[in-house]
Amino acid sequence: MSRTLEASVPATEPERPLTDPSFYLNRELSWLDFNRRVLAQVLDESHPLLERVKFLAIVGANLNEFFMIRVASLLRKQRTGTEDVSTDGMTTEEQLVQVRRQSADMLAQQAKCWTRNLRPQLEAAHVHFLDPVQYTPAITQYLETYFARDIWPVLTPLAFDPGHPFPDISNLSLNLAVVVKHGSRRKFARVKIPDVLPRFIPVPERFATRGAQTFAFLEDVIRANLQRLFPGTTVKGAYLFRVIRDADLVIQEDEADDLLESIDKSLRERRHGALSMLKVESGVPRRVLDTLIENFEIEEENVFRTKERLGFGDWIQLASLHRPELKYPPFKATSTWVDEDAESIFAELRSRDRMVHHPFQSFGAVEAFLRAAVSDPQVLGIKMTLYRIGANSPMIDLLLTAADEGKQVAVLVELKARFDERNNIQWAQRLEAAGVHVVYGLLNLKTHCKLCLVVRKEAEGIRRYAHLGTGNYNATTSRLYTDLGLFTSRDTIVEDASDLFNYLTGYSNQHQYRELLVAPVSLRSSLTQLIAREAAAAEAGQPSGIVIKVNAVTDPEMVRHLYRASQAGVVIQLLVRGVCILRPGVPGISDNISVRSIIGRFLEHSRLFWFANGGDPCLYIGSADIMERNLDRRVEVLCPIRDVKLATYLRDVVLAAYLRDTRRGQVLAATGEYGPDPEAPVGQALSAQDLLLDWHAAEAKTDW
Repeated sequence: MSRTLEASVPATEPERPLTDPSFYLNRELSWLDFNRRVLAQVLDESHPLLERVKFLAIVGANLNEFFMIRVASLLRKQRTGTEDVSTDGMTTEEQLVQVRRQSADMLAQQAKCWTRNLRPQLEAAHVHFLDPVQYTPAITQYLETYFARDIWPVLTPLAFDPGHPFPDISNLSLNLAVVVKHGSRRKFARVKIPDVLPRFIPVPERFATRGAQTFAFLEDVIRANLQRLFPGTTVKGAYLFRVIRDADLVIQEDEADDLLESIDKSLRERRHGALSMLKVESGVPRRVLDTLIENFEIEEENVFRTKERLGFGDWIQLASLHRPELKYPPFKATSTWVDEDAESIFAELRSRDRMVHHPFQSFGAVEAFLRAAVSDPQVLGIKMTLYRIGANSPMIDLLLTAADEGKQVAVLVELKARFDERNNIQWAQRLEAAGVHVVYGLLNLKTHCKLCLVVRKEAEGIRRYAHLGTGNYNATTSRLYTDLGLFTSRDTIVEDASDLFNYLTGYSNQHQYRELLVAPVSLRSSLTQLIAREAAAAEAGQPSGIVIKVNAVTDPEMVRHLYRASQAGVVIQLLVRGVCILRPGVPGISDNISVRSIIGRFLEHSRLFWFANGGDPCLYIGSADIMERNLDRRVEVLCPIRDVKLATYLRDVVLAAYLRDTRRGQVLAATGEYGPDPEAPVGQALSAQDLLLDWHAAEAKTDW
């Protein structure tokens, strides 16, 4: 889809500075491009049907977060009159105009994907969804009984009149604006569609089609039975609406005596954030809409109307349907350790490094490493960072057991992990209650690095073992995200890890690390030097090249360093899943840079940095993207891969597969458009994730 603000390749003049706005893409519009690529998966019939439904839900969840954070930030700037021009030269108002237009188009396309594609195909696969006009008398009676038994007790109608203030309406909630007639007067009430109930209500086969799974929509059943909530009145109309609020936490850390208490307070305040979107049914009467607009204090340009369903993020519930034939076939993740007893694991790491690549290899390897540390009487201490932990985490239970057994356990729980704050507060309190030394994070920094350090007493003295990863210590996401983890006992790396933990838990002001690249201390300067070294090598006629795989590229300064390297003749290949403000292919500026995005079965989450280094390549994995927040406002770690076998795997198997991907890979053009690789061989359709699945299945018993 062509967009006027991005459709032309800027003319290049040698004297134009690298800060010229025409050399950059807009961050917000690039994010919408990313979600558009996710939406394209919904129509890709090479994915099984329920996997495509899952992509539809992901598009909805992504849009929710986009409006809660990115759009909300633009609206705050607009309200406060903050003059701000983006790297590509757009004002706040210009960005909002484009974001609203493209978001409205995406919402319409999302609804169309459901009504015209997925729903008919699900019907053909005997998964039926009923609209009220399709209810038979028997179905109507069943749903009335279901409503009385399972829905009605949960509902709380809230009136709105001079005696009842406008009700508190929570973020992301789906609601009915109800108009009732009481005597000669019309009144307004709100009924929340409870998110504790399933959005899709199963209808028994005896009332519907034999051999099919049939569902009614929760909002339809509530609307059809509203009269029971308002006895003595007449319900004249009920209209669905949904709100998205500003959900970015504002924490005055410099003034906070207790960070946990401050975040807890901010979480409560987030429930009342300003609206960044109000979505309503297109048939809502003007008087009702005006009532909502006035009381939400929202501008009409932030109101979105639709004739279709609201809240497609809820469609993730359909992914749990037991229809194996409509999903990807399961695969068995391979194991890492030959034996999982403590002595075997630590002995293996004394002789060589090991790596785990999720989801192709099981997260059980990480759990086994921690379990070995907990059970081994020679282990004296365990230190760990936790960012997004997940529910029912076995890692927490293992840390609690270690504390019970008298080991020194120190854990940094990042309370500011967005949308996981409440969950992390609960984990932190549970760990503290068990005697674990818990640190909540550093002042004005998020701790995003993934690190576990084990301190063990051995015959030769104290020895340390570490796991450093690109992804969270979360068993659930390890099955859905691609991530890498390194297990090592290399002296320089574990010494750096010890120094880093001293920085995180104490007052260490460490600025020098032996091997690790650490943000905000040295990561930006180190990456700058690595890129400059490639440029110098290219100018000297030596082997040069850069391959970087990250989730986002949004830091203008680092983009300029890449531009300079390109101008020096360095071939730069970027694998960027999401947002990318770098404009590739601009003559004289970025004509040696390519950008490829891969959206597939698994969420690409691993970060790799490869540099040719004059013929002696170096490679890093870690937690950081090329974003200002990762380089300057977070504690991040990139770790070098020194083991030749592991480096060869990452370069010749992993990166090679992603650079060859022609099925899921989309290439970014200088126009700002993504499309198929124009240089791909005709008839070739390779998927990197499929190649890696096959590689690990074939090499399961290979000691690589």
